[in-house]
Order: sequence, then C-alpha cells, then structure tokens
Amino acid sequence: MKRGYAGSYPFLGEMVWFYSGAAFGNRLVKNRSIRYNRGRGDRVLLKGGIYLTEEGVLKENPGIYIRNGKIEAIGFHGEDDHVIHLDGMFIFPGFIDAHCHTGVEEQDMGFEGNDINDVGDPNQADVRGIDGFNPFDTGVKEALEAGVTTIHTGPGSANCIGGTFTIVKTHGTVVDEMVLVKDSAMKIAFGENPKRFHGERQGKSPFTRPKIMAIHREQIMRSQDYGSRDNPTFDAKLAAFLPVLDQTIPLKAHCHRADDIASAIRLAKEFHLRLTLDHVTEGHLIAEYIRDSGFPAIVGPSFGGRPKIELKNKTYKTAGILSNLGVKVAIMTDAPVIPLDHLPLCAALAVRDGMKREDGYRAITIVPAEIMGVDHRVGSIAPGKDADFAIYDKDFMDRVDARCLMTIVEGEVVYEAI
Repeated sequence: MKRGYAGSYPFLGEMVWFYSGAAFGNRLVKNRSIRYNRGRGDRVLLKGGIYLTEEGVLKENPGIYIRNGKIEAIGFHGEDDHVIHLDGMFIFPGFIDAHCHTGVEEQDMGFEGNDINDVGDPNQADVRGIDGFNPFDTGVKEALEAGVTTIHTGPGSANCIGGTFTIVKTHGTVVDEMVLVKDSAMKIAFGENPKRFHGERQGKSPFTRPKIMAIHREQIMRSQDYGSRDNPTFDAKLAAFLPVLDQTIPLKAHCHRADDIASAIRLAKEFHLRLTLDHVTEGHLIAEYIRDSGFPAIVGPSFGGRPKIELKNKTYKTAGILSNLGVKVAIMTDAPVIPLDHLPLCAALAVRDGMKREDGYRAITIVPAEIMGVDHRVGSIAPGKDADFAIYDKDFMDRVDARCLMTIVEGEVVYEAI
C-alpha cells in the first residue's frame, strides 16, 4: 500500500481523522486538517478504492457522495466540499448481524451484565430487548471497530417465548438514540435450550419438544382470542403478540436440529405468520424443505465448537448449501457466543466451504437488512441510504490479516485505526 496522510475535521463538534492514501505500516501519518461542517449540509466525497455493489461485486469506486448522513449519489455528481481519499482501500457498506445478544448479554460482565434470559416462566412475551441493551458493552465497541454498524439483538433461547428483539446502530451512548426498530421480531425457541433450562435444571415444564410446541400454540390462540375482543382486560403477554398475528413483525425462531426447524415452519404455516429460521445448524439436511417453505435462514454461529448435542452436525457448508438452492441466507455470530468483530471472518469461512463469493458479501450486508426489514436504510451503498461504511485495507474474503481502518456511521467517522 502507498504511504498517505490523515487529516482531521469536526463532526458534530468532535475531531476525527480522515484518510488520504493508505496505512504506513500499522500507523497513519497526520499532516493537515480540513474543516467539515456537517450541520450546514457540506458534501463529502469518498474518492478512490474499491466498493461493494448491492449485487455483491467489487468495483472501482466512481465516487460516493455523502450529505447530511445519507448517501447522496454514486458517480460524478457535481462539486464536493471535502474529499476523503481512499486509494487502495476496500469500501463496504456497514456490516449487519441479524442475530446476536450484544448489549443484552454483555461479553465480559458475568451475572451483572447478563439480561437475556428471565427463566421464571417459559413464556416471556412481554419482555423487550431494548430495555436490556447497554451501549457500553465492550462487544458494541469491538463491533464498531470491525465495521459492524447495525445489529439485531435481544433475548436468549432459554424460554419458549423470549420477547422482542430490537435493531440498533452500534454507535451511540443511549439506546433510544441508536435504535432503528424498537420491537422488530418476537423471539421463540425450540429444542434443547428450553428443555434444559426448565425441565432439566428446574424440574418444571417444558420437559419435551411437544410441550414446547403446545406452549407456542396456546400463546398464539390466546392472543387471537384477546385481539378479537372489544376492550379486553389488559394482558401484557397477549398484547405483545398482536404485532406477530397481524404480520407486522416475524417470529424469530431459535432452531438447530432438523426436526425443530420443521416444527418452526409448521407453526408459522399453521397460523399464517411471518418467520425467520435462526441458527439452522442442520438446515443442510433438509435444504429443499427450507427452500420450499419460502422462509429466510439466519445461519450460525458455524464458527466455534459443539457444546450441545444438537450442534453435532454443525458445518461451515450449511450457508452455501442453502443459498445455492435459492434460500435467502444471512450469517450471524450469535455474539457474544462468537465476538461480533468476527462477522466478516464467518462470511469468509462460509465462502471457503461452498457459498458463492457474492452471496458471502451479501449475507452480512443487504440480505440481513432485507430479512430485518431495514433495507431502505442500510445494507448497501446506494443513494438515499444511511452513509454507513466499513473501510478495510484488504478484502477480508481473501486475507485473514485484513483490518478495518475506518468506520463511518450516518456520515460520521466514528472509528479509525491509528
């Protein structure tokens, strides 16, 4: 890479650095400053480098224009106020993890920072992930430093019904200012986790997979009855399920084993509900069935060990087998199970084991955005979308030593690697 320089300018009152040229060893040289007034609508041009298209193809950057936190145009579009030179670099849209617990289960806090599973009752439909999110979890910071700018986070899978997930940006200090969608999906779980946390550890129902399914059906049918009544007596758990019934939000189904995946599909079809299949560890064993269901798959974490029996068939090949059949596939870390900053590595490992390269890029950018229903805001480099970028020195699909040099969120440089 060529030597370059980094200058500085204020974003919303904070001094940040911009790049021109590239890294000098592991450091960047600072040699001049530029004034950038975002508040008055100055335009910034990202010039040079290679950028990722929505189709998952790397192309020469014709110029990316940013104004007021949004991508204004791609390609020459008149005069600019300021230029960020990115020669020799790779410009990706901010990465997206469609399933994690970051901020709700803090990665280095133990009991004090663990707010993902309230196991007093297997039905926790009234729980909201946004109420447990801590922006100061170190996992949020590390995600940002890897270019992961949007995450789907929330309750765990100890309960049959865990509560709602939330979609947030990874930059900020107050969740209410970081959130894109407050209640974005209803977490439900099948298989080993509810059985273990309730049946095995507490000696109470559910002990079996059929009972887990019965709890799901009862909640749905009682919520249907609740929603059909005029002025019903308020019930927080039943009320929380109404957006599921009217298809405003999907069920977010924790399902590893093939039979649990099939149960999630059966439940959604029985009640005509939206659904995402999360984990899908044995999805490759029933790939055609998943494809024919029409539901998307959020695969992972394929990285790591097999601490549970239902993970015995885990393989990096699952994402590729499903996507090659036409299933809409996103890749997740399940952080803090796998740290969020390893999301690009998880995509690269899926590509290594059979996923098409373009699908690997898309699995951590536009596809999770589509599955989460926020593709109008994030997921690709396109006019009108949030100016969220992960600037890398190398292509992470090819080089394990690729580093994120700069992260931009809504037009603001929020991280730089010096």
